[in-house]
Amino acid sequence: MGAARRKPLQNRQVGSLLLLWCVSVGGAATIRYSVAEEMESGSFVANVAKDLGLEVGKLAERGARLVAEGNRLHFRLHRKTGDLFVKEKLDREALCGKLDPCVLHFEIILAEPLQSFRVEVRVFDINDNAPVFLNKEPLLKIPESTPLGSRFPLQSAQDLDVGLNGLQNYSLSANTYFHLHTRFRSHGPKYAELVLDNPLDREAQPEVNLTITAVDGGSPPKSGTANIRVVVLDVNDHVPQFSRLVYRAQVPENSDNGSLVVVVTATDLDEGTNKQITYSLAENPEAVLRTFLVDPQTGEVRLRGPLDFETIETYDIDIQATDGGGLSAHSKVLVEVVDVNDNPPEVTISSVSSPLPEDSPLQTVVALFTIRDRDVRVGGKITCFLKEDLPFVVKHTFRNSYSLVTDRSLDREDVSNYNITLVAMDTGPPNLSTETVIEVVISDINDNAPVFQEDSYLLTVRENNSPAVFIGKVHAEDLDLGENAQVTYSLLPPKSGDLSVFAYISINSDNGKLYALRTMDYEAIQDFQFVVKATDGGFLSLSSQVTVRVVVLDDNDNRPMILYPLQNGTFPCNDLVPRSAEAGYLVTKVVAVDGDSGQNSWLSYHLLKATDLGLFSVQRQNGEIRTLRQISERDPMMQKLVILVQDHGQPALSTTASLNILLVDGFSEPYLQFQDPSKHSRKVNPTTKYLVISLAVLSFLFLLSVTVIFIIHLYQKIKHRDKFTVQEHFYDDCNFPNNLVQGRGNGSLSQPCPYDMCSATGTGNSEFRFLKRFMPNFPFPHATGEVKTEDESSLPPGSNRNRSRGSEGHARIGDEYM
Repeated sequence: MGAARRKPLQNRQVGSLLLLWCVSVGGAATIRYSVAEEMESGSFVANVAKDLGLEVGKLAERGARLVAEGNRLHFRLHRKTGDLFVKEKLDREALCGKLDPCVLHFEIILAEPLQSFRVEVRVFDINDNAPVFLNKEPLLKIPESTPLGSRFPLQSAQDLDVGLNGLQNYSLSANTYFHLHTRFRSHGPKYAELVLDNPLDREAQPEVNLTITAVDGGSPPKSGTANIRVVVLDVNDHVPQFSRLVYRAQVPENSDNGSLVVVVTATDLDEGTNKQITYSLAENPEAVLRTFLVDPQTGEVRLRGPLDFETIETYDIDIQATDGGGLSAHSKVLVEVVDVNDNPPEVTISSVSSPLPEDSPLQTVVALFTIRDRDVRVGGKITCFLKEDLPFVVKHTFRNSYSLVTDRSLDREDVSNYNITLVAMDTGPPNLSTETVIEVVISDINDNAPVFQEDSYLLTVRENNSPAVFIGKVHAEDLDLGENAQVTYSLLPPKSGDLSVFAYISINSDNGKLYALRTMDYEAIQDFQFVVKATDGGFLSLSSQVTVRVVVLDDNDNRPMILYPLQNGTFPCNDLVPRSAEAGYLVTKVVAVDGDSGQNSWLSYHLLKATDLGLFSVQRQNGEIRTLRQISERDPMMQKLVILVQDHGQPALSTTASLNILLVDGFSEPYLQFQDPSKHSRKVNPTTKYLVISLAVLSFLFLLSVTVIFIIHLYQKIKHRDKFTVQEHFYDDCNFPNNLVQGRGNGSLSQPCPYDMCSATGTGNSEFRFLKRFMPNFPFPHATGEVKTEDESSLPPGSNRNRSRGSEGHARIGDEYM
């Protein structure tokens, strides 16, 4: 046959269509094809995609592949077209031997979803082998006194073909002594026997040459020949006789070499050497000669090679007994091989889904496999189970096909891979089993969010830090793998009203390191907190959050600040102490604060300088200044003290306060402001001089501008009054002069203060109300330059009260009238 042909189905109900069962993982589909042997490599067999009912290209999309039950695959599949081709030339005799029919099995595995389809391809025999005689020149020794009709078995011809193409008949070349009779074996090829037709005469013809031809039933038929040489012997009266024509024996297939099968016996009635019998294996098939041997003297038939019930179940052995005169007899030994459970189940893995996603649903197919037990009659029932308790289970799908499916949920974080041990056990006895390990790797999915090592983080940073300084690190771990475990960090936007965290803190998105972006000031902010988000790199990313609190540590960067006595840089503060003060008298108290905290804000007070160091002391803790002794008349009136206020930081910072103490006889004595004589001797700073000049110029320009504005406004006001009559209730209807107070020469009021006033016409009294001042009261200096009030004139010169200029006094008088 030059091309493949489909095998007709039983009863030919559907013609040339294939019998196709399409079942999911729970079942299987069987597709049957037929091909002839000796087809060349690349020969077309069938279109599998069409027979499976799949569209063109689906096989490629689903990763179709062929899996042979044996170790060799004889076909190949074109995934794009779905065509099945012969991979190599098929030799039926090499594949199956004498087994008929010759069927090759394999599976088609499809993924997504995982499916398997069984394929059976029957290889038909062609007549490519001729019958062959193993012994091309057999030798027969026949006594001349052999009676007519005696039969002499000949060796069988071997033909590797089967059926009609196998051995069919024998033929013998023309002769006057023998004709050929063909016989059948119960198990084995046909064989021929020579039948004596005419008596032999050694003296007339001592040797006869014959040609035997074996012919098969092929078209055209093929044949093989052998040349038989018959030697005519002298007379031997008796032929050996076997005790049985047929011997039967049963031998277990696991018997050792040399095991006794059967003992054959033959006797000869002759005497002397003609009575001595020798046993031998006559013309037997090669399989018999490889497996058995016979002891020439005792007739014991023993095993020469191993038995295999799965290969050959019975043997038909021809035993020959020959006496010393050359006469022989034949007997048969039928050996039945007893099947024993000597073959453990064979597991063939067809497909394994690895890696397997950890979120695979229950009943997901993990692997497909087949189990075969070569023992047919014993131990044929197979049980398959898992050796350990794993989240998988074995399901029987079809005949000897099984699937491994998930039975419980998987978690890669708990178990990342499984070594699944399949145990296939027959029923024995004895029970034989096979263990097969399937390795399944569990692939990761993003099912775990990053987890921070701590519930919250507390970090510290010292104030006055350098920008971009590293202050700490957060770390989150993700139990997933690969991109799913790659964690990136980010800062969440602060809540409304919180400080802008992005202005203070920066985070490295790769490793979670935190950096302070600006210099921290403890006095401005002591602590703050923010939220860090950790996100993994999965397709559907997962995240978690943690709160980070940053505490700013104080640095000693603030000097103590003197609150009292005031240090205005112009005049030192003066305090009065009566000369009658005793020792321990509280003079005053130095009050200071420090912007730092903790130890950096602890202040201590020290007397740095004094006019008389033995007169006053400063309390170290509270800054109280007290007298150390009673004040005497010899002590100078003015005592100058310099107080050092120092904090306890590292390094310590300090500041000084100057204080003048006036020793007076009583508090009625004027409080004089003493100037430091050393300041009079100082040279005036040029910058100060320029500043004073600038202020004087600006003051002059300001006064000039105000004067001009006042004159213009007064002119417009007078012009506006002239336009109205006296019936209107304006200032002319009033009985009061326009100027409520006139300036006097004594300088008591330098400028009149006009007001808007209205009086009710026709009333019996002179009630009036001040409405408002229509102009601000600008002071104008008199020629004398300043005006003194009576109170001021009574004060002695040099008093510490503030002196008021004339304009200020004028404002107070005006206010009194308001």
